Amino acid sequence: MPAPGPGQTLRHPRHPVRGSRPMSGKLSVCATPIGNLEDVTLRVLSTLRDADLIACEDTRHTHLLLQRHGITGKLVSYHEHNERSRTPELLARIRDGESVALVSDAGMPLVSDPGFTLVRACAEAGLTVEVLPGPSALLTALVASALPADRWCFVGFLPRRREQLTEVLRTPETLVAYESPHRAGATLALLAELDPARTVALCRELTKVHEEVVRGTAAELAERYQEEEPRGELVLVVGAASTGEPDLGPALEQVRRLVAAGAKPRTAASVVAELTGTSANVLYRTLTERPR
Repeated sequence: MPAPGPGQTLRHPRHPVRGSRPMSGKLSVCATPIGNLEDVTLRVLSTLRDADLIACEDTRHTHLLLQRHGITGKLVSYHEHNERSRTPELLARIRDGESVALVSDAGMPLVSDPGFTLVRACAEAGLTVEVLPGPSALLTALVASALPADRWCFVGFLPRRREQLTEVLRTPETLVAYESPHRAGATLALLAELDPARTVALCRELTKVHEEVVRGTAAELAERYQEEEPRGELVLVVGAASTGEPDLGPALEQVRRLVAAGAKPRTAASVVAELTGTSANVLYRTLTERPR
């Protein structure tokens, strides 16, 4: 490399001149705390501090996080009502060499939160997208539930229509879903109707002061929240549904004995269900569809 001439400064070719911008910038997708503001990674804080622009679901909410960690930055709103109209603007700024950090109010953007439109647009335009891992309500709840996590299904917010909800609740893997406190009681009641012995964990206010994980059967939780509405943000974790004939064991044998003694199948199933807590519908269906 030749020596610098008069008035020139020697610069390494890999180090750009200060103040210059690269040909294109990048989008950094940042996971933020789901409750406790201490649950943020050093890398996310550094990225938010260095970003030219922070696109956030609620500027007021994000400002509190930045203020807590002594960060100042330019904020712009990016939420479900404006993401389509604002995406071209952000895309242009990234093309121009700016670094844009994307955050939602809590957890990982795109996971039941805004951001998909922007990430997809950047990917299609060949722009750099980096994802910074961090807090996630669904993973926190899955681990806290103490239910099997080798195979699981996340469905976002549960559907409202009974037919669709019933289909989702029959998922043959551990099910993780977000649910409204106002609808949790009805959802648990339906689950108890379908399978009262199915294992459930209701996780609320995760990482916050009033964090609570309530574990039990669908019947137990349905009874608990029949009149008492849970408060705060909820994640519902449900054990895998049975795929095939349930292992009803002694309960089914008792139904068969009552039928053999002259009882009607439906009546026998109801009596045994009342005594054992097993679903009368499951007992009756198993008895009539798959007789011994």
